[in-house]
Amino acid sequence: MKTKDEMKLATRIFRISVAVCLAAVAASTAAFYLSQRGSAVVHDTDLYLPTGADYATLLDSLGRSGEKIRQMPKFRNHALLAGLHKGVHPGRYRLKEGMSYGEVIAMLRQGHQTPVRVTFNNIRTLPQLAGAVARQLEPDSASLAALFTSDSAAAAYGFAPAEFLGMFVPNTYEFYWNTSPAGFLARMKKEYDRFWDRERRALLDSVGLSRTEAVTLASIVYEETKMSDEMPTVAGVYMNRLRIGMPLQADPTVKFAVGDFTLRRILNRHLTVDSPYNTYKHTGLPPGPICMPSIRAVDAVLNYRHHKYLYFCAKPDFSGYHVFSATLAGHNRNAQAYARALNEAKIYR
Repeated sequence: MKTKDEMKLATRIFRISVAVCLAAVAASTAAFYLSQRGSAVVHDTDLYLPTGADYATLLDSLGRSGEKIRQMPKFRNHALLAGLHKGVHPGRYRLKEGMSYGEVIAMLRQGHQTPVRVTFNNIRTLPQLAGAVARQLEPDSASLAALFTSDSAAAAYGFAPAEFLGMFVPNTYEFYWNTSPAGFLARMKKEYDRFWDRERRALLDSVGLSRTEAVTLASIVYEETKMSDEMPTVAGVYMNRLRIGMPLQADPTVKFAVGDFTLRRILNRHLTVDSPYNTYKHTGLPPGPICMPSIRAVDAVLNYRHHKYLYFCAKPDFSGYHVFSATLAGHNRNAQAYARALNEAKIYR
């Protein structure tokens, strides 16, 4: 039987052992969390994980130690403990200098992507739009173009194929990098409906145009002038022509019909092209927009300037501005002056 002193000594030894064990656990835990909080990211960079990516793809994308992550062995250890190897979320992730291993792993585990700012403007065709979007998002231009030019896709959103370009409002939007082509279309329809708010719908009623008609006319205005301050005046000319049943005789529609937007002179042979877009041969608006008009061009149509002009012609100083006239005689004088300027500049097509 142990003496009282022996029992006291055993108790002290037990307490010391427990204390040592707890200290070891605390030190181990502290070391783990310190490593979690330690700076893991070498410098600000983007990490792209394609659709279908697995854990091996992730490690390959991070590269060797020191490329994106300071110590890849440490990252792999923490990633395995966190279960990151069980599943990877595709997308674009912004790795910021100073992020810890734990922060990086949590972001990847939870799929907290960093959105991409997608910008498109000055677009003339749906395949061109597909190319612009493909340079900024994961889907390739072929898959995007196949959907954008699909008659069934246009019909699903309430558009005729020739009108479908008008659903895309040029601007800058935030998307997840791995947004699908179908997801992109759905988002664009929401933005289109948001664009046509109550104020713009009221203006549509006042000018007597549908949304598609307004966008189609705006596309002509946009191709005629890039000068925002004269867009409403140009729109007013076309509204006057539509009102009296006069052909629009818009040169940009002829360029579209011919398939050559580089033309600087419209010749008589161009005016004979057989196309519903040739507004010299057909009255009224063409079947759809000839480009993706800017928001300013659309608003210029909705707020067109009321005047008596029926004609306009580019100024001979090549400033990009136009001179306007209410009579054919005045227009012919302006056209002759511009033709002389073209000849002097040796511009024959």
